[in-house]
Amino acid sequence: MTRDIAILLFDGFQLLDAAGPISVFECALRYRPGAYRLTPLTVDGGAARSSSGIALDSRPLSAMPLSAMPAPDTVLVAGGEGAPSALGCGETLAYLRRCASASRRVVSVCTGAFLLAEAGLLDGRRATTHWAHSGEFSRRYPAVELDTDRIFIRQGNIWTAAGVSAGIDVALALVAEDMGEEIARRCAQRLVVYYRRPGGQSQFSSLLEMQRPDGRFAALLDQVRRSLDGAWDVESLAGFCCLSPRHFSRLFQSEVGMPPAKAVEQLRVEAARAALESGERSIQKVARLCGFGDAERMRRSFLRVLGRPPSSLLRSPADE
Repeated sequence: MTRDIAILLFDGFQLLDAAGPISVFECALRYRPGAYRLTPLTVDGGAARSSSGIALDSRPLSAMPLSAMPAPDTVLVAGGEGAPSALGCGETLAYLRRCASASRRVVSVCTGAFLLAEAGLLDGRRATTHWAHSGEFSRRYPAVELDTDRIFIRQGNIWTAAGVSAGIDVALALVAEDMGEEIARRCAQRLVVYYRRPGGQSQFSSLLEMQRPDGRFAALLDQVRRSLDGAWDVESLAGFCCLSPRHFSRLFQSEVGMPPAKAVEQLRVEAARAALESGERSIQKVARLCGFGDAERMRRSFLRVLGRPPSSLLRSPADE
């Protein structure tokens, strides 16, 4: 059986939002030829220009009319800079609404979730999008239960994935559902990516918000991240930068936007969170490796930073 996968695009889409999943499905076809038929779609068809300037050829929505032929098995909606303009396209939104009832799956990548929400498909559901757009998303769509730390979320036949490369993660999950875990794992190996990526979006967002690549403390933050079990008190941090503790603390607060001790704590919490979410079951071991010293200190830090204890992140066997 061949499954039709429609990739819904618009001018200004993010190229990797589409190309990442396309590459996963292409890889799956190596193991099961004919399993998928991939069709980029736009409202009018023709060249859809991505934000990078590279265009993909597409067919018009009328080429796959839901009333005249079987609906696509899966509709995948890309995100990108052009998403705000696409929100005002009634034809696109109507197509998505029909697909929600006619297609087996409707999937968004990154800010493609805005289109699903605008079409009313996410009301009362859990969903995710790129962490950098979470504030805007929550303001626009308060009826959606947004979880900005998940790489992807499935709610019934609606799937939402986080930013950009998360399209690869969700596409691997779709392949696993269609063809089994073994083929999905082989695709991940061939593409040299995680089959199940450890951790959530928080492992990327907080450090990126702290660290300016050209900033004074970029090398320091990177060093702390690489050796979280080090004794990173203010004196040690200042010594790494060849500054006095007082002068260092003032400069760090000004550039990074938080005290040095809080920054170190946040990096440790996020590393510990990623370890626990990826399956590590020993809280004491994680506490030691991430520089907390013992489980009780890590618990207090988790409560301060995340509002919940480390034990709440332990994966049960049913999650495996």
